Amino acid sequence: MKQIDFYFDFISPFACLAFEQLPEVLAGRSYQMHYKPVLFAGLLQHHGQRGPAEIPGKRDWTYRHVMWLAQHHGIDMQMPAGHPFNPLALLRLALACSSNGEPNRFVTESIFRHVWRGALDAADPARLQALVQQLAPRHDMQDAAVKALLRQNTEEALALGIFGVPTFVVDGKLFWGFDALPMLRDYVSGGAWFVGDGWDAAADRPVGASRNI
Repeated sequence: MKQIDFYFDFISPFACLAFEQLPEVLAGRSYQMHYKPVLFAGLLQHHGQRGPAEIPGKRDWTYRHVMWLAQHHGIDMQMPAGHPFNPLALLRLALACSSNGEPNRFVTESIFRHVWRGALDAADPARLQALVQQLAPRHDMQDAAVKALLRQNTEEALALGIFGVPTFVVDGKLFWGFDALPMLRDYVSGGAWFVGDGWDAAADRPVGASRNI
């Protein structure tokens, strides 16, 4: 059985797509999923990057692409009323619902669908309060230990070399993005490409040129 660590932020539409598609993609495979909420903005800041929604043009394309992917894969998904939004409360809620710092699939699903179904305001205080009542977290969302768990997950992700969400980590290998799901399935299935040196050889390239930013 493979252990898969799923690093995500509820702000990411690609993370939502991946979450919804995972059961189908990994059907028939033996695995244990561990859900790891992280602060995407923290990853971006560490790597000196801007998110897709912060870049004009790319923002429009990302939303159109996401909506097309959702209908193409038969996933019930709508853009929230405003995006991007501050996901901190939702991330902390997920962690506050867990006993070991890892929310279960029901909690993760409930929060993803709070954001990505209904075309509503994901950060609306009344909606958030209703979600809190529904999930009945074990701990106070503002508890220092809950906040520390989010920092710990984010720092853990950075230590692994994670630069974006969603990212799946299996046996130390990183699979990034919704479009990496077929590759993830192949690895979990014992794909022949991973048996040889293809994984390491593909990235073993000298830098041909660089630019000053």
